Amino acid sequence: MEGVRPGGGLPASGPGSGSGSGSAPGSFPSLFPPGLHGIYGECRRLYPDQPNPLQVTAILKYWLGGPDPLDYVSMYRNLGNPALNVPEHWHYVSFGLSDLYGDNRVHEFTGTDGPSGFGFELTFRLKRETGESAPPTWPAELMQGLARYVFQSENTFCSGDHVSWHSPLDNSESRIQHMLLTEDPQMQPVQTPFGVVTFLQIVGVCTEELHAAQQWNGQGILELLRTVPLAGGPWLITDMRRGETIFEIDPHLQQERVDKGIETDGSNLSGVSAKCAWDDLSRPPEDDEDSRSICIGTQPRRLSGKDTEQIRETLRRGLEINSKPVLPPINAQRQNGLNLDRAPSRKDSLESESSAAIIPHELIRTRQLESVHLKFNQESGALIPLCLRGRLLHGRHFTYKSITGDTAITFVSTGVEGAFATEEHPYAAHGPWLQILLTEEFVERMLEDLEDLNSPEEFKLPKEYSWPEKKLKVSILPDAVFDNPLH
Repeated sequence: MEGVRPGGGLPASGPGSGSGSGSAPGSFPSLFPPGLHGIYGECRRLYPDQPNPLQVTAILKYWLGGPDPLDYVSMYRNLGNPALNVPEHWHYVSFGLSDLYGDNRVHEFTGTDGPSGFGFELTFRLKRETGESAPPTWPAELMQGLARYVFQSENTFCSGDHVSWHSPLDNSESRIQHMLLTEDPQMQPVQTPFGVVTFLQIVGVCTEELHAAQQWNGQGILELLRTVPLAGGPWLITDMRRGETIFEIDPHLQQERVDKGIETDGSNLSGVSAKCAWDDLSRPPEDDEDSRSICIGTQPRRLSGKDTEQIRETLRRGLEINSKPVLPPINAQRQNGLNLDRAPSRKDSLESESSAAIIPHELIRTRQLESVHLKFNQESGALIPLCLRGRLLHGRHFTYKSITGDTAITFVSTGVEGAFATEEHPYAAHGPWLQILLTEEFVERMLEDLEDLNSPEEFKLPKEYSWPEKKLKVSILPDAVFDNPLH
């Protein structure tokens, strides 16, 4: 990223420069890219007195081979709204997730009626500290990190999504270590010549608030944050010095609202990228037709493109109650100092790294299994109660997709359409994709037996749970087990 400068990312003849363009005051010269023009016009509507904001700009543009997808991040000083108890803050706006140019250099142009590029830009509101005369630049790099995730995975963000970051957003000792996403309270959707652009605001949250969003849903936690001025207030302004969660600020009311929301609504989180694996205990592990691969010659069978599409379509239509794509947590691997959930890829979150079919799809059969062994690392295992209480007890599904291989594990409840696991055959596998059907009675029993997963500080690994009459075993294992390529 290049240094900060006034209007640094704009063309020399950009808006407000008055540099011989012959344009009337407030108009835009013809050389100004139309997509950029539209977003900048919305910024000018909010900040007419800041025509040349400070900007952070990519040294080498993404379309020229640079690593940063955002061409620019503009930084504005917002005076807040004392009447609404909104403090003064810095307002950051990205340029680059939408189509700025319309010439296919970054995004494919698909018409004016649909989304422009990925259809959104990111914003962020950071509380201004007393005596602070210039905005900190670290939010710009944070936004670049999220943009890299979007470009590499092609997962778009939606209001209510959460991002597991597992690190203070500003690399300090702050408790604000994760993010929720919501509509920006001031910026309106923009119609550009290349499609529509909406504005999604990043909201920094504590670990306890992230977990509550996972157990319930992001929108519910965002509404709670709006009611607590110290935790964001109506415009959801991030204060990196906030030392208390909403549950500590208002212990009884907030937790009661979350518990009631989980009981009433269940969880909107339908899947995560995770460290997980499974074994078919129905046959010896040395069997050539191991549960994780079918060998033809020396080539292991992996998820084919058709397998991958079936998983996506089943989750999107047959199994997905909420019909909204869900962002996998961004964690585990670090790249350029930022957490990403995988190595660079332009593929969908459920698409295998080796999705090119090694053997024809027709040779892969769905198998009923008698007994299975599920393996999770501690972070993934801690989400099992969420899966059971927040999803299956509400007639929904939950999927773990391995970040270290082709494995996928989907838990489904009875009556779910599109599942190949049934009450008669509750364990079924299609290649490396395992489905497990659990009855409500068994889910309630599992929740009792897995209660200690809610207390990770008292947890010692490895930990094993077993239900012999159901022929099901679950192990919680150290991360190193899953990092071993021979696992």
